[in-house]
Amino acid sequence: MAITAKMVKELRDITGVGMMDAKKALTESNGDFESASDWLRQKGLAKAQKKSGRIAAEGLIGIKLSSDSAILIEANCETDFVARNKEFQDMINHILDNAIGKTTLNEILSSTINDRTVDEFLIEKVASIGEKISLRRMQILNGKYIGFYIHNSTSDYLGKIGVAVSLSSNNETLAKQIAMHVAASNPLALSEEHLSDELIKKEQKLFSEQARESGKPENVVENMVKGKLKKFISEVTLLNQNFVIDPDVTIKEILGKNNNSILDYVRFEVGEGIEKASEDFAEEVMKSISS
Repeated sequence: MAITAKMVKELRDITGVGMMDAKKALTESNGDFESASDWLRQKGLAKAQKKSGRIAAEGLIGIKLSSDSAILIEANCETDFVARNKEFQDMINHILDNAIGKTTLNEILSSTINDRTVDEFLIEKVASIGEKISLRRMQILNGKYIGFYIHNSTSDYLGKIGVAVSLSSNNETLAKQIAMHVAASNPLALSEEHLSDELIKKEQKLFSEQARESGKPENVVENMVKGKLKKFISEVTLLNQNFVIDPDVTIKEILGKNNNSILDYVRFEVGEGIEKASEDFAEEVMKSISS
């Protein structure tokens, strides 16, 4: 069967793959669109397996709000160039639209978009975009009064850092301001009670060793450790941090002035915790050419 340019364009519009891949798929399937789509999925799987060992530490954080919750996801790719690509961003928005009502990452991956699972959808994007792509994590924040902030945004709901804050009563301005604060200050926990005993003991041991090096008496060392630990807790807990918008007051104090409280918050930053490989640019270009 003769494969026309119109057929190639139609398949390309449906699947998002390149013109040459679309033409080859139609040739292999004798012009049958369903078989061609299946062939491309298989090809995408092969590409995804080939790229699975690569490090995908770039990408975007996406957020989706509903009447009583917010869902945040992190979608990763290999380069910031792809993260700024419309196809990659549209992919995240499709996944977010499909994520409402899901409670785990596996539920999202196994749910369907246009008769294929999100997992298959991601594999297809590996084929069309040409980089390793993954959905790394998700988290739900519950609450009636949620404010959010996206830092280094590519759109209102996509960016490099995403924060959602749930308050006890309605105050959109305050919720967004606190979300901005969380994005900037990256607290480890809401309050001292939310810090792990392991972390407190680790910091206490470190401060003790530092204080003893001063050669001061043990009672002085003990007070030094208490002071350092108190300062550490105030710096890493959200309620005790100085408000970035008004450094003269703490978050706890600004909440008190507004008769409000923080129920919970979520902060996602692209690539946090991923160890990035160090490679020179020329080597990376050669890899992309040979892939």
